[in-house]
Amino acid sequence: MPPPSLQLEIRDLAVRRGPRLLFEGLGFALSGGEILHLQGANGAGKTSLLETLAGLRRPAAGQVLGLPEEGGLHWLGHRNGLNLNLSVLENLEFWCGLNGAGAAACQPALERVGIWKLRHRLVRTLSAGQKRRAALARLLAQRRPLWLLDEPLDGLDRQGLELFAQLLAEHAAGGGGALVTSHQPLPAGLAGVRILVLNP
Repeated sequence: MPPPSLQLEIRDLAVRRGPRLLFEGLGFALSGGEILHLQGANGAGKTSLLETLAGLRRPAAGQVLGLPEEGGLHWLGHRNGLNLNLSVLENLEFWCGLNGAGAAACQPALERVGIWKLRHRLVRTLSAGQKRRAALARLLAQRRPLWLLDEPLDGLDRQGLELFAQLLAEHAAGGGGALVTSHQPLPAGLAGVRILVLNP
């Protein structure tokens, strides 16, 4: 089943981190099938923007329209959101339970990202790329229309980058949208990619 139609609109958004104004007057739209690549120098507010859209930070001003209702987005930060002292499978089972997905979704998700054979390994014993794949599996265990991805390419080797490109392309082809921060270019060949540069 495809995710619900996405029509996100940002109007005159301003975000602060403590007393510092990161940006103001930001406006853009994102529809299903589109990928927005957020670029900018360190401190420009890329992560803070994603946190605001994920509901983890309150905007200083502006409007966010068309944001999916609760349970309608996936937030993946650069720290992966994994408990290092649990196994790969235990981590994904936790997230499935938290997100209302059945445990049966774990195996196909881990197989898709190529780490089913590592399911009983403690996360702390994994390489950086394997940890990133374990985090990406969360996106597949339950379909959600909006992906907010903060530096998802970190730690991925060539095969991992190809896998990520496939997952993102499939998500967009199914009507989903994504906001992606990355200091490096997104994998070549992705359709529907637009660039938004935040200036500090």
